[in-house]
Amino acid sequence: MINLSVNVNKVATLRNARGGGVPNVSKAALTCIKAGSQGITVHPREDQRHIKQEDVFELSKLTTAQKVEYNIEGDPRPELLNLVLKIVPDQFTLVPVEEGEITSHHGWDIDKNREKLTPVIKLCKEKGIRISLFMDAIPQNMVKAAEIGADRIELYTGPYACAKTENEIKKEFSLIKESHDAALKAGLELNAGHDLDIDNIPMLLELKGIKEASIGHAIISYALYVGLEKAVKNFRKACGQREDIK
Repeated sequence: MINLSVNVNKVATLRNARGGGVPNVSKAALTCIKAGSQGITVHPREDQRHIKQEDVFELSKLTTAQKVEYNIEGDPRPELLNLVLKIVPDQFTLVPVEEGEITSHHGWDIDKNREKLTPVIKLCKEKGIRISLFMDAIPQNMVKAAEIGADRIELYTGPYACAKTENEIKKEFSLIKESHDAALKAGLELNAGHDLDIDNIPMLLELKGIKEASIGHAIISYALYVGLEKAVKNFRKACGQREDIK
């Protein structure tokens, strides 16, 4: 089975579109937790277009009280790094960010960013924070993530999730599998994320090393039709979880 961490960014996006406090991000997160989500994920961007700093603190208190994992995603800019070191989440997923992007769309180039990432990883691990690196499904690059001290990698599943034909799906899944195997061989644990939905995530169950999937947009979109509680439960089922598993 794959643990489910619900990314609540889109709840904050909806709130910010109108102003005020509706919908309430913490209440939505609690609904997900009560429905069995094993974790909550946020990606506080520099422009604060969705998750804001006060959300990060509130969700830290909530996840601690509810005893579920808290995963903060983002680039290693000083402001975010200081926030992470203050909160000490269970996991910090380092994601490359480009100015003007709508969403993340590629993993780290370790060769180009080794000097930037290595001290950040060391600092966070000294605080007891698990480090995951957002990585493209390029098998030979997995060992590079291990070399700079990462605990996990989050495989970028966008190309797989967006593949249309059977041949394209097989090709992208093959790269994910090869990268999965290479990561395990390098001593890394694995997460997966990006564009995963209730239809394409079950195939990832073939890869026994994937511990967690971080899913936001698809869950919140699906919840418009069935409700948030049912959406989380149905996504948990797609992740291979029994309803009685917490």
